Amino acid sequence: MDHYAQGSDTVSALQFPCTIFATQKRMDDYSASDMLCGDLSESQLKTQFHLVDVSTRANPYSLTKITPFSQPQSMFYGSRGEGEKISRQQCAEILFDEFRHLSQSFSLYGPYKSLIKKMITHMQNGEGAPFSSMYLDNALKSQILNDRSAENSTRLRLSDAFKNHIDWENKCYPLARKAELCKAISEGRLPKFDRFQDNFNGMGITIHDTWATHITIKSLKVNNDRYRAIVHYRVQDHFGLDGEDILKLKFSQFRFFRIWFVLQRYKSIGFKPFITNMETTIEITGERSEH
Repeated sequence: MDHYAQGSDTVSALQFPCTIFATQKRMDDYSASDMLCGDLSESQLKTQFHLVDVSTRANPYSLTKITPFSQPQSMFYGSRGEGEKISRQQCAEILFDEFRHLSQSFSLYGPYKSLIKKMITHMQNGEGAPFSSMYLDNALKSQILNDRSAENSTRLRLSDAFKNHIDWENKCYPLARKAELCKAISEGRLPKFDRFQDNFNGMGITIHDTWATHITIKSLKVNNDRYRAIVHYRVQDHFGLDGEDILKLKFSQFRFFRIWFVLQRYKSIGFKPFITNMETTIEITGERSEH
């Protein structure tokens, strides 16, 4: 611990790196309800979760292809009937293809447009391994830097805490005022992707809310009434659905989520959900307050 003489007092300086915030929900939480896999029977899916009409292409319960009646003169034209028997693996492949196809309406434009398809394919082939992407890291950084709400932005709130609580005479941040940095985060709003544009740019469907966040100050330099802090954000989310999700109309009305839930939770299929990792480092600079 560094100590600085200040008259007859001794100031203990905060040491770096220093984690100033960690959510109560923990990192790498494979016991979370949205990480369950292959735990539900056909009757549970149908009765508890009302998942009867799942796919337009294959029936995961009877393992048959669904084919439209293609003769225009048929009175059943346009309705669907069950066709040839398929294997469980073939059925899963058909459902994943439809899952990817349906994802397009949630991911219409922008640099993150392709992320949801990559994450669906990772669910199909990754066997539950964690997922990371420079696109996710960039999205996190952009969200933090572009949040200009003085009330909510963790970056702006930290900036105020540095400015107001740095010991400018001793060029350090006092250990005794660490709580002010923690408070700056806990009373703000953690980075998440629930803005209007996230409904269409691919981030709302891939991440939306987040599970766990750790924020660490890597370094702080104080010189000539100015400071420069390097702050690291580590964020995790789960690419998985729990029972509460699929019982909400905003999820169950979309075939996209019905297919996802069955692929993840049906005993006969049971593809593993996974943890999504994001991280970024930002710089916060400022100068001594006037007051």
